[in-house]
Amino acid sequence: MLPSSQSKRHLLLLRNPIPDSLLSISFFSSSSSSSSSSSSSSSNFATQNQAQAPPESDLPALIAHLVRTHFDDPRALSRSLSRRLADDAWPPPLVDRVLKLLWNDAPRALLFFRSLLLLPSFHPAASSFDHAVDLASRIHDHRSVRFFLCLRGRLALPPSPRTFAILFERYTSAGKPDRAVRAFLSMHHQGCPQDLHAFNTLLDTLCKSRRVQKAASLLKVFRDRFRPDAVTYNIIADGWCRIKCTSKALEVLREMVDLGIEPTKNTYNILLKGFFRADQVKEAMRFFKQMKKRGRKDSPSDSECRPDVVSYTTMVHGLGLAGQLDKARKLFDEMVGEGCLPSVATYNALIQVICKKGCVKDAILLFDEMLRKGYTPNSITYNLVIRGLCHAGKMDEAMEFFNRMKLDGCEPNVQTYTILIRYWLEEGEFEKGLELFGRMGEQESCLPNLDTYNVIISAMFVRRRPEDMLVAGKMVMEMVERGHLPRKFMFNRILNGLLLTGNQEFAKELLRLQEKYRRLHREIRL
Repeated sequence: MLPSSQSKRHLLLLRNPIPDSLLSISFFSSSSSSSSSSSSSSSNFATQNQAQAPPESDLPALIAHLVRTHFDDPRALSRSLSRRLADDAWPPPLVDRVLKLLWNDAPRALLFFRSLLLLPSFHPAASSFDHAVDLASRIHDHRSVRFFLCLRGRLALPPSPRTFAILFERYTSAGKPDRAVRAFLSMHHQGCPQDLHAFNTLLDTLCKSRRVQKAASLLKVFRDRFRPDAVTYNIIADGWCRIKCTSKALEVLREMVDLGIEPTKNTYNILLKGFFRADQVKEAMRFFKQMKKRGRKDSPSDSECRPDVVSYTTMVHGLGLAGQLDKARKLFDEMVGEGCLPSVATYNALIQVICKKGCVKDAILLFDEMLRKGYTPNSITYNLVIRGLCHAGKMDEAMEFFNRMKLDGCEPNVQTYTILIRYWLEEGEFEKGLELFGRMGEQESCLPNLDTYNVIISAMFVRRRPEDMLVAGKMVMEMVERGHLPRKFMFNRILNGLLLTGNQEFAKELLRLQEKYRRLHREIRL
């Protein structure tokens, strides 16, 4: 049990915003705040109204359902939650699972976490705080981010390396890499080790956001402070490969060798994938042959060159996308003879390229072969086949495969539904597409994401009927209430569409929505 004084402090912190002066470092600017976490769900379209309570055996889904259908007051929700479970019966795995189920409804997820903080005996875990920080920063709710970071410190749960990894990623995705660097430099002030692992995490985040030049410059500056290892150089090599500079990646490989750092198998796989990214298929083939040749030698360093399942998967995928399906299939068949068994990812790679460059029937044959050999397809496998069938115009077969997926115990995910919705709408079957969208809301584990909303909104402009403009408008309202920001041109386009089709009243509702949500008002100018 938490002491009564600590319980009161929980309540006090929830009632009163945390001033910046209480923080030793301000991770976000204090110029803006989001009111998303207290948004009303009364206007949610389709999904909220059609949601049905999950079975009693699925406790996380039941809690997520309660949160989504409850009022917006955290105190009222807290009372409802305490009636269902004792205050001290909220283990971290349960809390984290509910937050993940509500991931695509970030304001509701944050409402759930804030309501738990009001329970006198609730002890929030570091992992739950990390999820809350990630959710709040994703929807630019800077006030909540500062609040959670401050509360962690007061509860003797200083930010962890995972916390900083989240901040690095969110800063760079928001176009603020310098703030990510400053956050890294402040880690030791927050009681978090500023070590090589954290430095590699920062470099990886920068490289994955195509800022490898900045990452390489940081490596030069901090080389003496954090002694780089193979992981460090692999990250930089991958960064150059992501922007198709394979010559720079090869320079990194040479630098590793000069410094006495042995390249790993991952190093060679990164370079192999880089050649395909840069459309250097001949160079990839040559590099792969060199890997096989050196890998046959007995020295430990040469054994790292021996192609593994990742190498073969990269080759199969790269050759297939280059239009060389026969070579890809031949290499796939040669794997076992080389002592390397294909993985599910290898099958997925071949299925994808067959669907793109060949015939979807051949992809289904490969899927059946996969089952005969004892492999268990994952959601990616099913989604690839479903997309291939949809692209070939075989929508009924795609729906059969969708139903088969569920019977085989592989739950459809957001991508599955979005693929099917997109192609039904492209076929002009609006009712079938919107029916699928409604079915997403019936299960707590599959809420629509930004891509789903964008697909539906874009399709509504094909017919430009008044009722289609209403659907588009309602989609915007729902997505904003769930923490997703529509693109500026799309928001204005919907407003114009509503006005041109005689839906002036609903257009006014959208304008009121812009005034209600400060983030929307700040980032979308009419």
